[in-house]
Amino acid sequence: MPRLCPTREGEPPREPRVTNDSAAQQASVASSAERSFAPRDGRSEARLETKPSLSVGQAATLACLWEVSVPKPGNVHRGTDFEDLTFFDFVTSAVAIAPAMEMAAGQGIGAAVLEAVGATRAAVSTNTNLGTILLLAPLAAVRSDLDEVTLDAEQFRSQLEQTLQGLGSADAEHVYEAIRLAQPGGLDEVDEMDVADEAPDDLLAAMRAAAARDLVARQYTNGFAEVFEVVVPWIGRGLAQGWHLAASLVHAHVQLMAAHPDSLIARKCGAETAATACRRAAAVLSAGEPGDEAYERGLGDLDFWLRSDGHRRNPGTTADLIAASLFVMLRIGLLDTGSMTHRVEVPTLHDA
Repeated sequence: MPRLCPTREGEPPREPRVTNDSAAQQASVASSAERSFAPRDGRSEARLETKPSLSVGQAATLACLWEVSVPKPGNVHRGTDFEDLTFFDFVTSAVAIAPAMEMAAGQGIGAAVLEAVGATRAAVSTNTNLGTILLLAPLAAVRSDLDEVTLDAEQFRSQLEQTLQGLGSADAEHVYEAIRLAQPGGLDEVDEMDVADEAPDDLLAAMRAAAARDLVARQYTNGFAEVFEVVVPWIGRGLAQGWHLAASLVHAHVQLMAAHPDSLIARKCGAETAATACRRAAAVLSAGEPGDEAYERGLGDLDFWLRSDGHRRNPGTTADLIAASLFVMLRIGLLDTGSMTHRVEVPTLHDA
């Protein structure tokens, strides 16, 4: 079974390498991320007066491609498939959702979610991205007429919260239909606002009912706090330390796993298994940092454990938040299309 390793077999561990130009760019991005995504009591007034280089749909696709490409423990990536789900399923899905994300500002969040799920199911045979779509659609719906310049974090989040407050009964109907169409794994019947029932008039009320057990739903109720105030600053801090974007994403993924029980693991395997995944992720962080032998060994052990139950321990919700955070960073100009091309040594793969 594939597992993550710090180097090829028989080689000593290698330290991360970045070029001087790459390090300078990453430090600048990280500093901007720290300023832009400070908690609400430390707001930034910085604004980047540049036009975005990507359309909304392109940014959504690129965020999904970057998220699935890096070797995050427990997930499908370009070095490891599941038996019934492959890297190319995710790549195809990333392309399929772009038109729906482009239309989100004009046609609404619920319509965009349903369109994206429909496009995905027409392209691949299983659910690959429902959680990601539910996160990206509100972020993509931030007013397109403001895209002539790059919004800073405060402006973007303010527009996002206004957009969320505008959700109506049609959005709820579309989202409920999309969830039923996607057929996500591990959904049990619940007493209040079950997706098998008629959609409520208020989608936010449904998200509030699910927020305690689902980190994606929670973003609708707290202004995407884990995206804006947690994950993006973590990615920025990784870049500030000279880590390649891929290593920063893997580290942020493990940090989020340690901080929040993964909702998908909890649905499929139960709260106890999700809590165990948290503890194992925390142990990896305690072992060191990217490039440290103990950290890389712990990362491989975590990856092996997550995959050892037929991939039922896949931390899919954690990956969804990584994708959403990448989309935000692309939309507000903290990352650009070249951010992943500054090469650095990242964990390689071999068969255990």
